[in-house]
Amino acid sequence: MPLLNPEEVLNLKLSCIPFPQLKTFARELEISNTDSSTEIIERILEEEIDEIERKVDEFIKRKYNEKIQERRNTISDEDLKEDLMKVTTFSWGVVQEQLDQKIQTQYVRKIFRYEDLLNNVRETLHNEVTNYVICTWFNHWTTVLIEEHISIHKNVIPTIKNIKGIDIFFGGQPFDLKVTYLPHNYDPVDAIEHPSKLAIWLYENQGAQRFGADNRMFVVLLDKDNPERSWELKRDFDLVFQKIDNFLNEETVSGRDEIEFTFGGEDYKAVTKVLIITR
Repeated sequence: MPLLNPEEVLNLKLSCIPFPQLKTFARELEISNTDSSTEIIERILEEEIDEIERKVDEFIKRKYNEKIQERRNTISDEDLKEDLMKVTTFSWGVVQEQLDQKIQTQYVRKIFRYEDLLNNVRETLHNEVTNYVICTWFNHWTTVLIEEHISIHKNVIPTIKNIKGIDIFFGGQPFDLKVTYLPHNYDPVDAIEHPSKLAIWLYENQGAQRFGADNRMFVVLLDKDNPERSWELKRDFDLVFQKIDNFLNEETVSGRDEIEFTFGGEDYKAVTKVLIITR
């Protein structure tokens, strides 16, 4: 998506507030909170934009912090980090899209006897599924901690309702957050020297089912000496958080961040920011 003007961004911020909380916000502004979310947003947008945006940002930050606290009431950051350190190996074994096919071809249709089936599942499939679950769990919760850290930064406004293609607002623009590893066989030196080229590659090589041309902020992790161990860098939170803070403190968003890419024979434009964290 191209760069948006302040009113368009404010409209998106308001759309990222759940309806019950939007009604609460309107009541705080002493604006009628009856009717639909669309009508409430229209009334809010009639106010002076700079003053309203400040109040919107403060409201979203407050509600997002409450959301994080709910998670921390279940498990603290320290306990979650401690558990993530217990992962000793990172081997997928089997990916989700291949799991059903593997079960059908190597177990269901190949094995005739019940006891043989159970023995084979215990000996091989159990370990593969366990590895897959561990890797997925590790990636999910490390990403949660990284995204929460980004979202509470003073220069970032998070969303408090899931909207496709928008996780945060930074530099006055909406972004989808992507925490990932440097793609296999992608030249690390070229990625570091030309991050916009890496961003184009990531857009053009995304899966068709997950395709999106939304603005994206990529946090790319790379262990330069051992790329296959980049997953361990993802839980080096002291380093990762420091690099993120430096990036968010120094970076701005402008037309220079626009890229053009091609997917499925169509041309697209998006605004991107790329942070490559190396060790």
